[in-house]
Amino acid sequence: MNVVICGAGEVGRYAAEVLGAAGNNITIFDRQARRLRAIEETLDVRSLVGNGAHAQVLMDAGCAEADVYLAATNSDEINLLSASIAAGIGAGRVIARVNHSAYAESRGLNYAQHLGIDHLVCPVYTTAVAIAQTLRNPGAMAVERFANGRIEMQQLAVAENAKGIGKPLASVGLPDAVRVATIERDGRASIPDGTAHVESGDIITMVGDVKSFEQALSLFHTEQARRKRVMIMGGTAMGVWLCRQMRGRSFSVRLFEPDPERSVELSEKLPWVTVIRASATDSGQLEEEHIEQASAFVALTDDDEHNILASARAKSLGAKRAIAVLQRQTYLHLLEHVGIDRAFSPRQTAVSEIAYLLRREPVRHLATLAEGVADVYEVQVTRNAKKVVGIPLRDVRLSDRIIIAAIQRGDDVFVPGGDDAIAAGDTVVMIGAARLEPRLKKTFVG
Repeated sequence: MNVVICGAGEVGRYAAEVLGAAGNNITIFDRQARRLRAIEETLDVRSLVGNGAHAQVLMDAGCAEADVYLAATNSDEINLLSASIAAGIGAGRVIARVNHSAYAESRGLNYAQHLGIDHLVCPVYTTAVAIAQTLRNPGAMAVERFANGRIEMQQLAVAENAKGIGKPLASVGLPDAVRVATIERDGRASIPDGTAHVESGDIITMVGDVKSFEQALSLFHTEQARRKRVMIMGGTAMGVWLCRQMRGRSFSVRLFEPDPERSVELSEKLPWVTVIRASATDSGQLEEEHIEQASAFVALTDDDEHNILASARAKSLGAKRAIAVLQRQTYLHLLEHVGIDRAFSPRQTAVSEIAYLLRREPVRHLATLAEGVADVYEVQVTRNAKKVVGIPLRDVRLSDRIIIAAIQRGDDVFVPGGDDAIAAGDTVVMIGAARLEPRLKKTFVG
């Protein structure tokens, strides 16, 4: 592919490195010639000096013939304008990096749609999602990310006196928009069909429409499970997004924020979170909050040194996992020496998201469930899939071990019922046995 990148800062440079290594032709431009010279010393790219807000510069960079245009400067406004110009000029797929939540959340106005941009990538948000994925079920995060929060997946233990015990799933009273994806019993997991039943103590994975999920939970989960304690240092935008990823799940979240005004604001914005007006670099404060009971401690302030110090201290005081967000890669070599389990780089997570968006495979593996028994797949359905397109799902011959979890059609995402049919152009999330890619490609791609 021909890829044009606007901005030779950290994200732009790393994107050029990753996408170039994948065999793409890279053109990169920036207002600062010194940045371009530094890139040319290590990467095989075409470069030119110019402003991303000027249409002629984009034309000179070959934007009209580009398969992909990435606006990755440090200015949200320049990126949005530049990407919109690129779309108008004729670039194939257009991606803009944004940092401010006002653009990323699209409240009141969908900026990407309004400006003709295919995707907005926010390093702060993608990092929060990546951290949440390590704390929660990876399959759940994959499905919910795909569905923009309209589909939920949870793993839970079936309670002793649950109403759904012993009954075939087909007759247990599950809402139409909810599926049981896996059942784990006595250490063995399986993908159930309608004749399967659950027993007390089973670990089940459910996926379904958010609006129907509470009703489904009541069938299997009559007791409140012990909540995992997660402590977060930093009331930043990333901290807020991470707290939102934890909402409604089996987590008790404590957020450390020393600034008095910001802590009050966070308490009002995040009522399900316990906001502590203190610094998590204080050992006494961590001990007072029983850090030894924490399943994870996450430091994500804007100060790398504080993040390393606090995470190392939390780990030494008994936190099961210590996670730090680092803007600079130079600190990564220190982590194993100070006991930090995992570090996240916003730059790397943003570029990983961009690479994910640019993957062209019609069948993609998203996540693994139940220790490898089941996988989550994303499938782009084509008009050649004549055995499934336009046919009600109840009449489609699929393996009993393939579950249609969600369908994306345009901007709409839904959990299909038996009367719904898959259409050409749909993107479908499925749960099935491991290594099903060839079979899914044959059935849904043709």
